[in-house]
Amino acid sequence: MSKTLSALDLARKVLKTEADAILSLMDRLDGDFERAVQLLYECPGRVIVTGMGKSGIICRKIAATLSSTGTSAIFLHPAEAIHGDLGLVREGDVVLALSHSGETEELVRLLESIKRIGARLIAMTGQPESTLAKAADVTLNCGIAEEACPMNLVPTASTTAALAMGDAIAMTLLVRKGFREEDFANLHPGGKLGKRLMRVEHLMHSGAAAPIVEAAARMPDVIHEMSDKRLGMTCIVDARGRLIGIFTDGDLRRLMQASADVLSLTAEDVMKRNPRTIRRDMLAVEALKIMETHKITSVVVAADDGTVEGVVHLHDLWRTQMI
Repeated sequence: MSKTLSALDLARKVLKTEADAILSLMDRLDGDFERAVQLLYECPGRVIVTGMGKSGIICRKIAATLSSTGTSAIFLHPAEAIHGDLGLVREGDVVLALSHSGETEELVRLLESIKRIGARLIAMTGQPESTLAKAADVTLNCGIAEEACPMNLVPTASTTAALAMGDAIAMTLLVRKGFREEDFANLHPGGKLGKRLMRVEHLMHSGAAAPIVEAAARMPDVIHEMSDKRLGMTCIVDARGRLIGIFTDGDLRRLMQASADVLSLTAEDVMKRNPRTIRRDMLAVEALKIMETHKITSVVVAADDGTVEGVVHLHDLWRTQMI
């Protein structure tokens, strides 16, 4: 077949075969899928994902996706399991086993031990009448019409279908568990995703680094605080440390153009009242949106009682390469 098709035609055929394999799964979703999700949702232990060869690679991806979305999961190599690693499996765990044939020797040899330990078993296989399927508490049919390989041998469409089914399980669990962006941020502190989901409290200038003066502060002290903290503004607070206003470099320039007696004024005389504030647990991307919408370069982080907790500047977002 590959000799009679151009490279582009063959590539298109591969993609169509794999796409058809995924789409065919939709018609087979039924109560077994719901039971599998329920088993995983109620699992008091961990999800142990296991499979050999190419299926094992797919298992690693499924385990990683589950772990990153709030379901504790780990990959177990079947061949290593029968040589000691079976100790990873405990009563209360759910084993998610992948085998297109359902007869993979290393997996079949694990079945009795899994049952003896007291773990539950979900099978993902292309053969619903196989040994693996018959031993499982729930079986998900991931059968395909053909592999995308021209010889119908290399695992291609079958592994793609299994991966897609794993994603369907993970995303269904994510929704059922009420997994939120905040939860995702906690599990992804590094990389591009971590930066996008970073919370304000990890970026803000707080404590001695936050520019703060009291309402009675004279203008020389206000200017010194802005210059020292280098955020182009300062918070103005009352005697209890509660935010009552802000003053910025732009305000200072406009004030100096309008008045020659600037240094005799106090912070309370010149401040802008009722400034916009955000909470420390807000996502940094949300803070960025507020700054862009209101065309400001910094925003005050305040507690529920109005106490200043910090200041986030646009430059902080630049440093994290968020923008």
